[in-house]
Amino acid sequence: MKIASKKTEKIACQPEECLSSLLPVRDALEVLSGRWKIPILITLSNRPKRFKEISKDINGITDKMLSKELKDLEINKLVTRTVYDTFPPTVEYASTEHSKSLKDVIMALKDWGTLHRKEIIGK
Repeated sequence: MKIASKKTEKIACQPEECLSSLLPVRDALEVLSGRWKIPILITLSNRPKRFKEISKDINGITDKMLSKELKDLEINKLVTRTVYDTFPPTVEYASTEHSKSLKDVIMALKDWGTLHRKEIIGK
């Protein structure tokens, strides 16, 4: 599947192999796509938070976009929404065990982003 040379590393695969690799990657990108989903998961990684706490943690996100992204993450079982019987009602969002399986992926993205920034702007 993977062919490496000394000068450059190439990835080669047969059409069926490529398709079987491509579909799961496409699924993952569909779930995590966009500017805000990963930052939301990162801010919820330590503890459950209320909507406004998440909004304050993520600079630049609108309430409308945060609401949409939280719903998408909930549909994909990466975030839970808990409504407490208080007056007014208290709503908390928390990461799920399933979302914790993304820890290594997020750390790899962070590492690659740092490397890429150095490559592009030298910092």
